[in-house]
Amino acid sequence: MKYLDLPNAPVEAADVLILPVPYERTVTYRGGTGQGPTAILDASSQLEFYEEDAGWCPSRYLKSAVLPSASLDGATETEFHQQLFHRVNGVPRDNLFIALGGEHSITPEMVFARMPEGGTIVQIDAHADLRPSYHGSVYNHACPMYRLWQRGYSLLQIGIRSLHEQEAELIKNESRITTYFDRQLLQPDVWQELLGRLASLQGPVWLTIDLDGFDPGVVSGVGTPQPGGLGWHQGVTILQTLLGNRAVEVAGIDIVELVPESNRVSDMLAAKLLQKCISFWGLTRGFNQRPETGSQIGVVDE
Repeated sequence: MKYLDLPNAPVEAADVLILPVPYERTVTYRGGTGQGPTAILDASSQLEFYEEDAGWCPSRYLKSAVLPSASLDGATETEFHQQLFHRVNGVPRDNLFIALGGEHSITPEMVFARMPEGGTIVQIDAHADLRPSYHGSVYNHACPMYRLWQRGYSLLQIGIRSLHEQEAELIKNESRITTYFDRQLLQPDVWQELLGRLASLQGPVWLTIDLDGFDPGVVSGVGTPQPGGLGWHQGVTILQTLLGNRAVEVAGIDIVELVPESNRVSDMLAAKLLQKCISFWGLTRGFNQRPETGSQIGVVDE
């Protein structure tokens, strides 16, 4: 598989490493998330190389590599998550690491591997994902943020609009969880407060994007859609503010819970988010000042 349909760089030379994780085992409503990584990468072949918000062509300066998929269909839940940890722990660290899901249960082990010293999880999501267990499993896709909170990470949740009362109680009483509920973000002062918080974060950060955090009118291809949610431009502003923050050390990013649809609109949105993440991260860290990679990035037909 390829990103932007460009050749994969050698792993040891890549600035951006993309790991497909087509794991789907605990989805409770709409199946198909296991097909998400392939759909995102396929859609990326239709993107323009120029990224208009940052105003540059990242692929002229950044080398990327799509790693072999982390697919362990024969493993038990526990075995899969243990093996995912070891797989990600063995990936080079001097780069931008982005995982494509797959269901949201994949996030904790990757965070534990890439950001073991602790830090902040920035979560775009419709759901709080703070259940201690669900359907008898701590590895359910309703549980990843609880597992991270339990291990000492701070959570910054954005767009939440579906949660259990026990999750709401935890949010209310826990100082390491800051939640911006979806409807509150319609208030200009709350929106500006969120952007200010993202701009002032420091240290290790992991960004996890559950695509149901967006309005289903923008991206309908998700496992558990909810009314409301972020608009496209809100989402881009969040990414640009966070990834444009030079005080943040981006340990990794994941984009999860895509259910591909025949119209491919949701696939394209996810691919465009992937491109935005790479662009904002790379520009902030000065990659546009380095020599070009020599990538052939397309010819415009006149």
